Amino acid sequence: MFVETFLPLLSFGTMLAVIVFAIMSQNKVLARMDNPDAPKSTLASDKSSHGKPADV
Repeated sequence: MFVETFLPLLSFGTMLAVIVFAIMSQNKVLARMDNPDAPKSTLASDKSSHGKPADV
């Protein structure tokens, strides 16, 4: 009885946690894309590849 209750709760809880994390990450990326003052990645075509990485 314990496994029949615990396993679905654990799987749905994990799925919910992953979905919440994905939504939070997407909102952070979209906010950074809309910010013109955000530092450019060193992979961007208009930034020197010898500079400091943006996320460090």
